[in-house]
Amino acid sequence: MYTSLFSHPSCIDHDTGIGHPECPERLKAVLAALEGEAFHFLDRRIAPRAEIEQLARVHPISYIERVLAAIPAEGHVELDNDTVLCPSSGEAALRAAGAVCAAVDAVMSGEARNAFCATRPPGHHAEAARAMGFCLFNNVAVGAEHARKVHGISRVAVIDFDVHHGNGTQDIFQNDPGLFYASTHQAHLYPNTGLLEERGVADNIVNVPLPEMAGSPEFRHAMMTRIFPALEHFQPELIMISAGFDAHTRDPLASLHLVDDDYVWVTRKLGEFAREYCGARIVSTLEGGYDIRALASSCAAHVQELMAA
Repeated sequence: MYTSLFSHPSCIDHDTGIGHPECPERLKAVLAALEGEAFHFLDRRIAPRAEIEQLARVHPISYIERVLAAIPAEGHVELDNDTVLCPSSGEAALRAAGAVCAAVDAVMSGEARNAFCATRPPGHHAEAARAMGFCLFNNVAVGAEHARKVHGISRVAVIDFDVHHGNGTQDIFQNDPGLFYASTHQAHLYPNTGLLEERGVADNIVNVPLPEMAGSPEFRHAMMTRIFPALEHFQPELIMISAGFDAHTRDPLASLHLVDDDYVWVTRKLGEFAREYCGARIVSTLEGGYDIRALASSCAAHVQELMAA
């Protein structure tokens, strides 16, 4: 079985305006990095559009309709100071959520060993009824519910190593004991959520805020002492990753100091968990990362490790 890569050209067409950090060049750089010789055996697939029924397992129909109705015929529309829409944004958002559902299908059916979704807009800040932080639909949450409703599993874990806390994923998961969310993120950074003491309805939320200037030792210690033991206790049937690469030392939007090898290490460790508990099944989806070179290299390292899992 192969590692599958899901993407779609519309995700590049999602134009957020001049100077916006969540720009098309991010995805162009990721896809270019994944064209190298090391990725010859990637199983490349076109991301389908998410169906309204898939989105509605997470988001109210009224919210979905409101977001899609806000897509402009021309120019740009701001949903908030960070979240910008253009005429291509609706298609991109549907493809981004659809990519994760299709990746879940491929992995759960055994067509792929694991999968990576190279899409945008990202998703982990999107709450059930609120777009924010560049995010329209919560792609990883939509995929998690798709796995449970369509493939009949009961326990899905999401590990989020983006530098920003995935407030939307926590919001959607925290009252459901069959959904597990764990996050490392920089403390006191946007969106100023993800406190250590937040535990969820069944200890299914694990937050490890890292202090400003923290690097590899602090990140790996958080994973080894807090997140991995909780993941082992949860015993997931599917592991999903909110793969943000903005904790990288070169990223301009934060002040952590991870390097490419940290992403290799955490991916390898999650692969070990997946082999032990859920038949090696992992679905990863792109979240943040705003230094183009760092994003491309660390994302390539992540996918290369998935291929070796």
